[in-house]
Amino acid sequence: MTHRRLRTVDLARLAGLSTQQIRNYEEAGVLPEAERTESGYRVFGAAHRQALLAYRALVKGYGPVTAARIMRTVHKGEVAAALALVDEAHAELHQERTALRATGEALEALAREAPGRAESPRPAAGSPGPAAAAPGPAGSLRAVPSSGLRIGEVARLLGVRTSTLRVWEAAGLVSPPRERGTRYRVYGRAEVRDARIVHSLRRAHHLFAQIRPVLAELRREGGSEAALRSALAARGEALTARSRAMLAAAGRLHDYLDDV
Repeated sequence: MTHRRLRTVDLARLAGLSTQQIRNYEEAGVLPEAERTESGYRVFGAAHRQALLAYRALVKGYGPVTAARIMRTVHKGEVAAALALVDEAHAELHQERTALRATGEALEALAREAPGRAESPRPAAGSPGPAAAAPGPAGSLRAVPSSGLRIGEVARLLGVRTSTLRVWEAAGLVSPPRERGTRYRVYGRAEVRDARIVHSLRRAHHLFAQIRPVLAELRREGGSEAALRSALAARGEALTARSRAMLAAAGRLHDYLDDV
């Protein structure tokens, strides 16, 4: 390993960064503390270059917040704690993969339970509301009564807050019709199915913008599960790319730890 002394501008050029970014990284603890000349100028070495390369690789795989935490922890001399942060990130990635796989299985089953055209109720004012009892097994849309479910019952069915369902409605993800007169929301099989799909996809970290085309495809007359499969496949590809980036970053970190 070379012992060439590097100025701030030299290190910046090597990484394609600005000199201010290099100063910021040092102040944030991402880089080890630089030596100073008598006139106060920073002097960096090969270890700083290695640290910079490790951090930049960690950002790609672990994100800037975790990457900075890892490097700061290393520079405090707490290598075991830094590696624990790496392990934690890999465990979270595994959990995301597991959730994605479970979501795919659940949504495939939900998509096959496509509701009929007449199953979104619009009861007249003054008609009896949905039964207060639970709608039967949570795994079956057929358990939703013909009279539909109120928002509180759907919230209990999914294990979410009613405010969450209202947020989804405001975002255009679910559209429960209203009773004439009372204006209560009524969820039929179509609306319950959509809410369950949104719930599953949100748990798998899909954004609203990613969920909308999935629901649009499922609602379309004669629609298939193509959009659903496409969304899940895209998420799987993103996780694979992130896993590879994490692997590359771990290699950079390993090299840096060998040199410090």
